[in-house]
Amino acid sequence: MIRIYFNDKPLFITSERTPEIEEYLHHEDTVLIDEFNSHTVKAMIHEMITEKIHAGVFLHPDTAAILQAFKRKLSFVQAAGGFVYTPDHHVLMIFRRGKWDLPKGKLDPGEDLETCALREITEETGVSEIESKGTLCITYHTYHQNGKHWLKETHWFLVKSQNKTPFQPQTEEDIEKCEWVSVNEMGPYSENTHASIRDVLNAGVQKLGEPESI
Repeated sequence: MIRIYFNDKPLFITSERTPEIEEYLHHEDTVLIDEFNSHTVKAMIHEMITEKIHAGVFLHPDTAAILQAFKRKLSFVQAAGGFVYTPDHHVLMIFRRGKWDLPKGKLDPGEDLETCALREITEETGVSEIESKGTLCITYHTYHQNGKHWLKETHWFLVKSQNKTPFQPQTEEDIEKCEWVSVNEMGPYSENTHASIRDVLNAGVQKLGEPESI
């Protein structure tokens, strides 16, 4: 199942009606489309930016093809970021534009995703003694910029920092502060963040509960 967030409203691209999907379908402000072509993709985008709609479900066996169709229909960009943690399970959070966030950014030309994630972490926070522990998840969200409707695909990596090193917030990227947050005190931070970031936090905390993976 793939989630694309439109202003924190989830669009589920799925091949089956899971209990989570069924719960959404019980609400009248969820739109369901189960026929796949260029017209239905355009229709779903129109519905998702409508104020009265709060969720969408695209139900079809070929979820990969549907995702590719959304990438073609919207302006597409790739990015990478990190769920940075310490051995005592503190997570690196940044505060930007009124929301708690995780360090991330767009790929430079010729750059691979993992290198991008590590570079962005250091540039945005000043934390440099870090080691990638592999991929964590991929998130999708849309936004409007320069007259275009963009779809951003962000590849997230599990990244280990041996110490809680001092911060140098990248103020030119509107980062006001950085904090090391215990996973046991994540609640208020998770409540004041974007839906896609909440998914990353949940995935990262779950990984921290699997010692063999870190």
